[in-house]
Amino acid sequence: MNFSVIQTGGKQYKVQIGEKIKIEKMVGDFKVGDRLPFKDVLLSVKGDEVKIGTPTTGQEIEAEIVRIAKSPKVLVAKYKPKSRYFKKNGHRQPYFEVKILP
Repeated sequence: MNFSVIQTGGKQYKVQIGEKIKIEKMVGDFKVGDRLPFKDVLLSVKGDEVKIGTPTTGQEIEAEIVRIAKSPKVLVAKYKPKSRYFKKNGHRQPYFEVKILP
């Protein structure tokens, strides 16, 4: 069983080689096909060898951007009864879909 735990966008992800995950969009000018290095590797398991970071293991995992998109719209409504107050707002969070490279 080979996997790693990486940290990006304030979240932690358990990843394996060839797996596709959705991560928060990163700051910068990226396009589909670009490679992203993840330097915050918190845990790495390769067979019987386990590396636990304090706080990171010093390894680097690369991923390729497969798709840049936005998630479905989330509607936010504010309402106060008896005061004619109603606000409706929508939000679509941008994300990267990345594939973990060997």
